[in-house]
Amino acid sequence: MSPSLIVFILTLYFGLLVTVSFLTSKSKGNDGFFVGDRQSPWYLVAFGMIGTSLSGVTFLSVPGWVGNANNQFSYMQAVLGYFIGYLIITYVLMPIYYKMNVVSIYEYLKERFGFFSHKTGAILFLVSRVIGASVRLMLVAEVLQSILFDGWGIRFEVTVSICILLIWIYTNRGGIKTIVWTDTLQTGFMLLSVFLTVYFISNALPTTPHGGIINEVAHGPYSKIFFFEDLYGSNHFLKHFFGGIFIAIGMTGLDQDMMQKNLTCRNLKESQKNIYWMSLSLIPVNLLFMILGVLLYQFVELKGIAVPPGTDNLFPYLAIEHFSSIAGIAFLLGITAAAYSSADSALTALTTSFCIDFLNFSPANFESKKRTKLIVHIGFSLLLIVVILFFKAINDQSVINSIFSVAGYTYGPLLGLFSFGIFTQRVVKDQWVPLICILAPVFCCLLSKYSSEWLNGYQFGFELLMLNGAFTFLGLWLISKKLR
Repeated sequence: MSPSLIVFILTLYFGLLVTVSFLTSKSKGNDGFFVGDRQSPWYLVAFGMIGTSLSGVTFLSVPGWVGNANNQFSYMQAVLGYFIGYLIITYVLMPIYYKMNVVSIYEYLKERFGFFSHKTGAILFLVSRVIGASVRLMLVAEVLQSILFDGWGIRFEVTVSICILLIWIYTNRGGIKTIVWTDTLQTGFMLLSVFLTVYFISNALPTTPHGGIINEVAHGPYSKIFFFEDLYGSNHFLKHFFGGIFIAIGMTGLDQDMMQKNLTCRNLKESQKNIYWMSLSLIPVNLLFMILGVLLYQFVELKGIAVPPGTDNLFPYLAIEHFSSIAGIAFLLGITAAAYSSADSALTALTTSFCIDFLNFSPANFESKKRTKLIVHIGFSLLLIVVILFFKAINDQSVINSIFSVAGYTYGPLLGLFSFGIFTQRVVKDQWVPLICILAPVFCCLLSKYSSEWLNGYQFGFELLMLNGAFTFLGLWLISKKLR
């Protein structure tokens, strides 16, 4: 791919996003920014949430996952669990959010427990989303840097600033109202990219006795889905399936970023319909990513290409160095769409949570707070730039992965908080809640690190989120009393 072609494609791509932003934000009201005027069509929200759920990390990681003999298609066990988790979100959490008419879902914690619980829940979200969005945006920034800006002598700091500026431009006016439409567009680009890549690779592979992509994958060495043999291993079916249930609840149902789009639907029934169909769609979409992973490894074997260190690097390495220009363009659009579909909504959700949970915005004063909202939106944009550059300065992938993993621990306390509030009638000592929400993930982190020594070789997998939430629930029980 020539630099001029890359610039042309990206200019068209972001020009399209800005055009969509202009068309969807004519009212310029904060009500549109925060809740999309509560008029979003449910099917657009559902389709756009597919891209947000997957993100740039999934776009790179899932295809590389299958190459490990201990992994193969085991991730699909968790995807099946996601479906159950989304049903719980649909019929347990969404009725609560709509009944309370919340803008930030952490307003529930204020109503149920009090001031400190409310702020704790919001802080947990802000920390996890700032880190998560930064890691995802760094992925696309590094790709753009390697294939384009390095050749022009442009520094990485400039590349990152351009990436964030583009998001700010098309989210500043319309906020979540715009994102419902742009994420729909970006999900379409991402899925088109995967379909095209599968098509190009399958054409490059020789005809096999099994015939057809599906048959070839099914008879290949990477096709095992269900793992029942080793309960102590991290990929056992029960760990993935039940872990997937609680990952969906924690990282979607208790996440302002994911829920904010759902709360823009016209009513509860449409929002529930949106989550149901989105959850069904994720099963074949994730399966498509796994099939792509098999084809990537078959391509490597056929061409005698050395697999790069780190499975996350396999897809970009092949796309940039060994695929045709058209396939490379498909990858570039796919990774850009995947990263931006999660990062743009994250920036808007961060702004929303801070304004609602810390600056006490409410629908009654939305229109008088436009300048404050603008400052907060700019502030979080600058914060993302700083965090991305911090990660780049570390220049240690293991450290970055560790920080990213730690960010995932924040959803355990949220799971415990909401579960305790919904399923008990007990009153907590609100001032002690922050301490419980710190101790639970710290203990889980230690338990995960030393589980092999302490638990006779047991390895934690996706079930760690459940354990984190359970410790938080137990801690809240200990600082609570019965409602008189």
